[in-house]
Amino acid sequence: MNNLNNKKILLIICGGIAAYKGLEIIRLLKKNGATIKTILTKSGAKFVTPLSITSLSQSKVYQDLFSIEDEVEMDHISLSRWADLILIAPATANTISKLANGNSDDLASTVALASNKKIFIAPAMNVRMWDHQSTKQNIDKLKTYDYKLIGPEIGDMACGEYGEGKMSEPKEIINELESYFENLKINNKLKAIVTAGPTNEYIDPIRFITNKSSGKQGYEIAKSLSKKGFDTTLVSGPTNLEINENINLIKVETAEEMFQATLNSLPADVAVFSAAVGDYKLKKTSTIKIKKQDKLDIELEKNVDILNYVSNHNSLRPRLVVGFAAETNNLESYANEKLNEKNCDWIVANDVSNKKIGFDSDFNEVSIFYKDKKTDKLKYKPKSEISDELVEKIINHLN
Repeated sequence: MNNLNNKKILLIICGGIAAYKGLEIIRLLKKNGATIKTILTKSGAKFVTPLSITSLSQSKVYQDLFSIEDEVEMDHISLSRWADLILIAPATANTISKLANGNSDDLASTVALASNKKIFIAPAMNVRMWDHQSTKQNIDKLKTYDYKLIGPEIGDMACGEYGEGKMSEPKEIINELESYFENLKINNKLKAIVTAGPTNEYIDPIRFITNKSSGKQGYEIAKSLSKKGFDTTLVSGPTNLEINENINLIKVETAEEMFQATLNSLPADVAVFSAAVGDYKLKKTSTIKIKKQDKLDIELEKNVDILNYVSNHNSLRPRLVVGFAAETNNLESYANEKLNEKNCDWIVANDVSNKKIGFDSDFNEVSIFYKDKKTDKLKYKPKSEISDELVEKIINHLN
């Protein structure tokens, strides 16, 4: 089935010799039933004309950020929201640098930075430009911002040199877009629950017991699941993080609230329990502030074990249950012990004594422990990339 039919694609053509391939991309998109709007940069217009683009796309070409006519018809914010997907092809070193560093001095960069949609980039540049350290750093930045890279390829270049930097062929680019929408369609039938952040257990209206957790890894997992098409619910303890509007966010504070919100969100195909849930709560919470004393005795009782409950609930148990283990020592033995005790399918464990991947860090390094196969290790990288790799494993397991 054609996955591009009735899809709205915003194509951004930048200034490079490969700009002519943008015309073939438009032709293939139209052939597959997509609706196209095109932004042509000032440099891009040196290689292809607005008339050529309009003739193929049967749609207006947008060029000027400060065009009164364009802004009245469709302002740049609306243009960024209109599309199902944004494709930048060719993506020059200049445009890549702008997007990586948050610069928005023209229509193309402004629309891309204002967009909340998936952005694909097809780089095209000289081999030395592609190999330059600044370009590599910019590409790494864009990957952490969830841009999807297509190519570049190795081959002969217009400048006469040979190497990596050649823009992927239009057919290959179209295949990538097809695959993206196909995955969305497959995974759109699947439901995911993610828990994240800490929980607070109140001693009195002012004081509480909590676990240290930023919630960053759990939020990134929810984002990765959502962008892959999962109907995603995020049950979050207190954090200062923001989440995409297409994710169902349920804010809670206590372990009991998180437990009830999780149960109310079942059934699901996969549940990822990354929250740092308090093991204990006050047996009796004071309704008024407790005044300072030389000694304060408080009595604790166990909270419900959410992971254990869901893993062992026959009728509501998801097809895949993933637990998390934040350890400071004996990571492997404790992770395997938790895997067996909780009856979950996977345990994702990390060493939080390592300050580089600690609670507030944007980076992580984890090991995934399975019941039926060898441990996988995901090396040190941004939490967003850890999440993407974990979600790919989830998809492979479910499908």
